[in-house]
Amino acid sequence: MRLGTRPYERGLLDLGDGGYAWLQPDGGWGWSNAGLIVDGDQSLIVDTLFDKPLTRAMLRAMRAAEPKAGKRFDFLVNTHANADHCNGNELVEGAEIIASKACCDELAREDPNRLQAMMEQAPTMGEVGAFLVHCFDAFDFRGINRTLPARTFEDEMDLKVGRKTVRLKQVGPAHTDGDLLVHVPEDRLIFTGDILFVEGHPIIWAGPVGNWISACDYMLDLDLQCVVPGHGPVTDKRGVRAMREYLCYVKAEARRRFDAGMSVMEAALDISLADYDSWGDAERIVVNVATLYKEFAGDSTPSSITEMFAMMAAVHRQRRS
Repeated sequence: MRLGTRPYERGLLDLGDGGYAWLQPDGGWGWSNAGLIVDGDQSLIVDTLFDKPLTRAMLRAMRAAEPKAGKRFDFLVNTHANADHCNGNELVEGAEIIASKACCDELAREDPNRLQAMMEQAPTMGEVGAFLVHCFDAFDFRGINRTLPARTFEDEMDLKVGRKTVRLKQVGPAHTDGDLLVHVPEDRLIFTGDILFVEGHPIIWAGPVGNWISACDYMLDLDLQCVVPGHGPVTDKRGVRAMREYLCYVKAEARRRFDAGMSVMEAALDISLADYDSWGDAERIVVNVATLYKEFAGDSTPSSITEMFAMMAAVHRQRRS
């Protein structure tokens, strides 16, 4: 099922009325989207990218499209703490960086050099290392300096970009601890961060999944024409409905297998993804099941990232064989 509504090509897509999406096909591991909102000589960037070279290229294109507003970007909003949405923060000089408090706290705990260290170790890590190379070999993680938000909020905050109201709505914890949506009501436009993956499997790092489903319901209740996901092509409410249906389906299927005593790996391999055959990165099902199992058991301890990647590597191999 094709859910994209606009051309899905790498680069800056003009959405009209001062809205832009920076798109990075194929939307898989690390290939995230970002955005730009402009009114008059004021501007707001939604997220940066996974590495500094990619972010520099994006900023050049944004300045070329909006020379007046691009002289100095006024705001940078981080939708969540995953590195592919904030590793380029340091390059948006002069902008006030804004995020939810939970996102800022999560970023403060992250080591910006961890991915570079993991990639250096990958050749010695067997199947897991090969999977890391498959996911991340295209990116340059050198010289990333942690650059935290200077302004945080909880629940909801409105900004003015020129005469436009931009509403920031916290909907996490869901995908991560502090997910937020960036909504431009008068333009019927929303940037979702990783609350929305289009034509790709989402990954539930944090949960609870009910918050994520509620975030989809919140968006479905809005008057929206254009929806820019964290990964994948620009969509409309069909993309939001598809994400909601996936989350409800995986939750129900995982619950059945949890109650039957199946292990996380057994459940991940047993759940049919036939209705999502065209979606990328199906190995993420194992993280989704693991997070749901913890939720069902009332276990609030964080999962081991190393263990999750090891399990995904195994599922990636088995689903391809």
